[in-house]
Amino acid sequence: MNPSLARVLLPSILIFASNAHAADTIYTIDPDHTHPAFEVDRLGGLSVWRGFFKKSSGTITLDPVAGTGSVVVNIDPSSVDFGVDKLNEHVIAPDILDVAQFPSATYRGVLSGFKDGAPSSVTGELTLHGVTKPVNLQIDSFKCMPHPIQKREVCGADAIGHFNRADFGVNYGEKAGFRQDVALRIQVEALKAE
Repeated sequence: MNPSLARVLLPSILIFASNAHAADTIYTIDPDHTHPAFEVDRLGGLSVWRGFFKKSSGTITLDPVAGTGSVVVNIDPSSVDFGVDKLNEHVIAPDILDVAQFPSATYRGVLSGFKDGAPSSVTGELTLHGVTKPVNLQIDSFKCMPHPIQKREVCGADAIGHFNRADFGVNYGEKAGFRQDVALRIQVEALKAE
């Protein structure tokens, strides 16, 4: 490249590159309003058991103009709650989630399918029980607005996906006829980072 042309173009290129990510906004997940939930089978279709995780954290990065973003949700499996204490104790024990050996679970994904600044899906992966597998989510609702109490922007979403828990080595009850499909629902609120 011509040295004089490089002197003219290089500052413009650097400014463009530095601004390319300037529109990314980071949001911190609100643990009081984010509770990943799930639905699992009992006894081969006898009933559907629903539970959620009481402790989670993470971040969302969003650029609605560019139509890009990402999400990281960290989950504490020991905070599982089915509404039945003895069942909670059984689920965190070694024959199911084994939280002593696997104390964390994580969902990471890339936001996509943007329309009018809102994503409609997440292409991602779930790490559970020490195993990482692809799990994609459909976003049923997504909204950003000024938080009336926190006085900063907040974004909220409700997303659902499905996975086979046996793929993660969590196949308790499979021989007794328990179906292994899990519906994962991630309801999330995240506040713009200060």
